[in-house]
Amino acid sequence: ERGDRDTVAAALRIRLDAATQRLAFYIVPSAMAMFAIGGVLAAAIYQTGEFDAADARYVWLILAGSAFGLLAATLGRLYSSAFYAVHDAVTPLRAGLLRIALTAGLGLVGALLLPGWLGVPASWGAAGLTLSAGIAGWVEFLVLRRALCRRLGRFALPFIELTKLWGAALVAAAVATGMRLLTVDFGPIWQALAVVPAFGLTYVAVTWLLDIPESAVLAGRVLGRLRSRR
Repeated sequence: ERGDRDTVAAALRIRLDAATQRLAFYIVPSAMAMFAIGGVLAAAIYQTGEFDAADARYVWLILAGSAFGLLAATLGRLYSSAFYAVHDAVTPLRAGLLRIALTAGLGLVGALLLPGWLGVPASWGAAGLTLSAGIAGWVEFLVLRRALCRRLGRFALPFIELTKLWGAALVAAAVATGMRLLTVDFGPIWQALAVVPAFGLTYVAVTWLLDIPESAVLAGRVLGRLRSRR
């Protein structure tokens, strides 16, 4: 029986490691894009009529707050599913309740008090809400990870791969920011059509150069579809 538990634990650790790398490949650039070019995205989608550039920047601020906890929230859902796989629904429930309580408590501070402390308009409190949710998401992630290590045995996060992904996303953000400055006189939609591909293509190219497996898989799928249409 002990051997069976050890086998299951080892298999789950391997799957968690692989799933973490696959998810991070997509979540890391999403978070970076929300932080670096969220204003471009908001303007392309919403900036019409009375929704002006200032409103787009306000949405950008909210997106930047959301970006902080995006990876933690995603990995938290992954870890919760691992607990369900070993027939433990209590631990993720407790962690989820903790996250909700922290989000509510920190949200009150971030939305109602923090703007006054920082001397910024009260409307910026909306960004405090998203930031508080991100902080709570990281706490939940750490609680789940600690409990999962006790249950399955210690397993390391793929720090080297994550460092490569964040580095690639940072390079992509720099290229996209340069493109944003070059297209500042373009309309919102046309600017997005220049900035977003610059970000995406740079990220895929850099991760491919860094030998990230998921990048090669993605590039292969895209090239395969292009060939099939010929």
